[in-house]
Amino acid sequence: MLRSGRFWQYRGQQGLPPARVRRFAGPMTDKQTWLITGAGRGLGVDIAKTALGAGHNVVATGRNPDTVATALGNAEGLLVLALDVTDPEQIAQAVQAALERFGSIDVLVNNAASFYAGFFEELTPEQMQRQLAVSLLGPMNVTRAVLPAMRKQRSGRVITISSSAGFAGFEYGTAYAASKFGVDGWMESLAPEVEPFGIHATVVNPGFFRTELLTEESTNYAPASIEDYAERNAAQREFWAGMNGKQGGDPAKLAQASRPRSRSTRHRPRRELRPERRRARGHLLAA
Repeated sequence: MLRSGRFWQYRGQQGLPPARVRRFAGPMTDKQTWLITGAGRGLGVDIAKTALGAGHNVVATGRNPDTVATALGNAEGLLVLALDVTDPEQIAQAVQAALERFGSIDVLVNNAASFYAGFFEELTPEQMQRQLAVSLLGPMNVTRAVLPAMRKQRSGRVITISSSAGFAGFEYGTAYAASKFGVDGWMESLAPEVEPFGIHATVVNPGFFRTELLTEESTNYAPASIEDYAERNAAQREFWAGMNGKQGGDPAKLAQASRPRSRSTRHRPRRELRPERRRARGHLLAA
């Protein structure tokens, strides 16, 4: 089956696997309204700029709207809103504001995420819950709020940024991989449920890109509490801290490759994107 095939295909590879994009095809209109979460830093900024550059309306959201506004500047068709993907009330308010301003939401990009790194025994239950709340339940909450509008207009696309960790786990990444495996299973199951309404689902599995996931704002470490892990813990922290900003993949290229295609373009149900490859001590590296 697809999931086990993906897992073993990439599990045996050394270094970075190719980014993988699973697309479910559907026509898109020329002028669209995009709602993007996590649009204040990293890949979210590049996706927002790509959409604005193509002439689309963009609802750029983040926990700190000032950060989003500073990153994107002033642009025609840009609406900046506060949105914490773990806050149902903020989600509802953002969706309503987007619809009132632009009349529709044609593309939802679930980009907001976090990285709780550490050995499973040392990760606290609260850290595990927070990882799932932001990276799995958060996209679900936003998608649930947007789908009624897409069903009403009988069109739309839901794009969720996952990771290569969604099909092969890695040491020190139990929480993160668990959230991304969940994202992939959810999106693959969602696609046939909403396709009859003209809504199409896309899950993007990038490899090691410079998305700012490894910055202090996005990465949280488990407390070093078990002596048996002490030596490996120190090595892991040094590795991850040292890789921040040095990942091989260009997020601007990833943003371009993740765009929905035009109405006239023939879609394929499966598509692979290959970013710059980088070997890094045998780690399977998360986006």
